[in-house]
Amino acid sequence: MSDSVIALVTGANKGIGYEIAAGLAAKGATVLVGARDAERGRAAAEALTGAGGAAVHVPLDVTDAASVAAAAKWIDDRYGRLDVLVNNAGVLLDWGVPPSRVTPDALRGTYEVNVFGVVAVTNALLPLLRRAPAARIVNLSSEMGSLAVASDPGSRYAQNPVLAYTSSKTALNMVTLGYANELRDTPIKVNAADPGYCATDQNGHTGPRTAAQGANAAVRLATLGPDGPTGGYFTEDASVPW
Repeated sequence: MSDSVIALVTGANKGIGYEIAAGLAAKGATVLVGARDAERGRAAAEALTGAGGAAVHVPLDVTDAASVAAAAKWIDDRYGRLDVLVNNAGVLLDWGVPPSRVTPDALRGTYEVNVFGVVAVTNALLPLLRRAPAARIVNLSSEMGSLAVASDPGSRYAQNPVLAYTSSKTALNMVTLGYANELRDTPIKVNAADPGYCATDQNGHTGPRTAAQGANAAVRLATLGPDGPTGGYFTEDASVPW
């Protein structure tokens, strides 16, 4: 990857998002650290730069239309294009709550970030992605969004369905396919990444995988060559059933 590649990672100030940013920076990308918390965003960018990468904080709240528009304008003014968009920002608001006790507010809050935010950011940045020679869009999904996995009574995820979160990731998978199909005749590739069950703030650091391991799938998809897939759902080394 050339140092001329410009990559935006949303929710990149910590966890898997930060590790994705670090992985892309290690490959020579200039990483735009999308974060709504200015202090944490700047600290993350400074840490990446201190580790030898090129990074800058971009204020971005994916649920705020004005913030999304301002970020798109800033990127346009400074770089004129975007080579990689990783839609990583996400929330898990119903951990441990059975479907019968999930509130509409939890569903709305989850979808606002995990689905609507992805669409808002992607639409705002698509003109810049089209200007890149061969842009890549990666949406952070989860195996928990797989209908095939959820329909297996023996699956660990069938026992802890977290309805708001899992259904938002299922919806995100369809969003991914929608963009992939629209852009199939362009050089842009659009895929969903499954990081696996990682120890993060969202789940109280209970996952067996590290955030760095979870970043591998997204980094791979963000750096696909021209013969790489589009419209797929992948872990770091395999496909995930829809």
